[in-house]
Amino acid sequence: MEALAEAFIPFSSLHSSTVELLPLPFFFVNSLLWLRVCLLPLSPPAFPFQCFSLKMLVPGGQHSQLRKYFFFQRDLCLRLHSAAFIITLFDWYAICSFSQVLDTRDVQVFKVTVNGQDAQFAFGEKHSFKGTPLEITFPNELRRGQEAIVEISFESSPQSSALQWFTPEQTSGKKHPFLFSQCQAIHCRAIFPCQDTPAVKLTYYAEISVPKELVALMSANRDGEAPDPEDSAHKIYRFSQNVPIPCYLFALVVGALESRKIGPRTLVWAEKELVDKSAYEFSEAEAMLKTAEDLAGPYVWGQYDLLVLPPSFPYGGMENPCLTFVTPTLLAGDRSLSNVIAHEISHSWTGNLVTNKTWEHFWLNEGHTVYLERRIGGRLFGEQFRHFQALGGWRELQNTINTLGDKNPVTNLVINLDEVDPDVAYSSVPYEKGFALLFYLEQLLGGPDVFIGFLKAYVQHFAYKSIVTEDWKKFLYSYFKDKVDILDKVDWDSWFHAPGMPPVKPTYDMTLSNACVALSQRWIQAKESDLGSFSSADLKEMSSHQLIEFLALLLLEAPLPLSHVQRMQEVYDFNAINNSEIRFRWLRLCIRSKWEEAIPLALKMATDQGRMKFTRPLFRDLYSFDKSRDLAVKTFLEHRASMHPVTSMLVGKDLKQDK
Repeated sequence: MEALAEAFIPFSSLHSSTVELLPLPFFFVNSLLWLRVCLLPLSPPAFPFQCFSLKMLVPGGQHSQLRKYFFFQRDLCLRLHSAAFIITLFDWYAICSFSQVLDTRDVQVFKVTVNGQDAQFAFGEKHSFKGTPLEITFPNELRRGQEAIVEISFESSPQSSALQWFTPEQTSGKKHPFLFSQCQAIHCRAIFPCQDTPAVKLTYYAEISVPKELVALMSANRDGEAPDPEDSAHKIYRFSQNVPIPCYLFALVVGALESRKIGPRTLVWAEKELVDKSAYEFSEAEAMLKTAEDLAGPYVWGQYDLLVLPPSFPYGGMENPCLTFVTPTLLAGDRSLSNVIAHEISHSWTGNLVTNKTWEHFWLNEGHTVYLERRIGGRLFGEQFRHFQALGGWRELQNTINTLGDKNPVTNLVINLDEVDPDVAYSSVPYEKGFALLFYLEQLLGGPDVFIGFLKAYVQHFAYKSIVTEDWKKFLYSYFKDKVDILDKVDWDSWFHAPGMPPVKPTYDMTLSNACVALSQRWIQAKESDLGSFSSADLKEMSSHQLIEFLALLLLEAPLPLSHVQRMQEVYDFNAINNSEIRFRWLRLCIRSKWEEAIPLALKMATDQGRMKFTRPLFRDLYSFDKSRDLAVKTFLEHRASMHPVTSMLVGKDLKQDK
């Protein structure tokens, strides 16, 4: 997932009601999820899935109600409200078991049988954001190595927090409905009962039946399509994911989608109205993939496709295996925002292949991914560009910590997420503080060529596993065993456990940043009599990336006088720029300077798209401006129903409108 500004994503395995960390080594064996889904052209309350099944290994993560190892197969027939599981007990502590607990959220269960016999089941106490644990009691004890078939009749909620439904009117084509899922971090349980923790990985096979005019895609390799023998108006899409993944990477999308081939292993998918523009924008994907392979090792996932979702998608990108989800706000027209694609590609190694075991160690996913993303950028666009992006990340981290407070414990790199709702707080800290640590270590241990050797070895060593920070640190010491004296001088406690900015700032090449700093300082120091000295020529030699950095630097300072932003619009005409990163920062600058003419423009950007990186700060700024506060609340309430569930909840809290 992309780094998101001024918020924090504390995706915590504390939020699993079914998994507890065992003091045992993590072992992975091949596992399989099988599913068959029928998607009908019905409204969300009909919950148009027919059949869903999975088979997976479930080793431990954190906070399970039972210390058990199970091997599952599940038939989750959502349309028919039934599921079947084959369970085999793997438990080093016990030779038999009488029950199993699964995570659920807003799921009703009507009946459970085990080997054809009725079984008792009970929901535990409902938690505000973890959901409700489902405990199934077996009629007879299940002994170690023994299998049992468990069938469950259930129904998922049409208001599932993992799914967003669109009417035809909400799509670009205006003819067909649209559905997409977003399971990270703990929302998979809102689709089907599961052990919803990154400590668990599984493979799956799927058959999806949809109306013939629609296309189904998943976080898996496409495995063919055929007419549905049970319904001539439907076709079946088949998928297989042979690389084990955690539940948060389960993904499904259905809509009127078209594709364009942009590389030997890459299609870009979008609605017809955006597909050609998307193909142009992301045409560098194969070059990024090849560079990432050279840096981190073989790409093991087969296909790498991109899917451009409707504007309400709450993130810049989501690293669903084989099918990266991206926001249409990346369609700048000049490929200048392709670093998000490099980021999601990088997750194919750091995050998806090597995964944080609990969400307290989220920086292992995101810090390494930002590092690899910027190494890709350095290879493709030069080392000065890598340093420029890295310095921009440091300033983004400053901005986030200024917002959250430098004593706020959520700015720790390794944090305590006990009883923290994973969607309430949201920041770039795991991304940029994590990257800063790796960039600092790169400079400390011998430079880019030396450190990329460590990254490749790290991926190879921990591939297919879920780990914590201590695992990473032990491997770092093992790899650099000849430099232990250097590593011992690192202030690990401050890096991992102290709030605020890192204890050490890495060294940055300032070549591409100097022009941004100089121009921002001219505006900051300018008096009224100096405003005539600015002209459009100031930006003539600046790239889109430098314009973003120029505006970001201004946002770190006190608001500019209104006359300054008005003059800036006269000479630079930022209102005419459609690049979302530039426009976002420009509108924030205007609202912070209390320019009333910018209010409708800021409201329009906050509601035309739903990327939380943009929508939340814009609404917060509008709420802080007395002239726009009431209108901000009114506009939010008018658009709330069409927002993604997570976006709606968080903006509601920001505007004091939470339910």
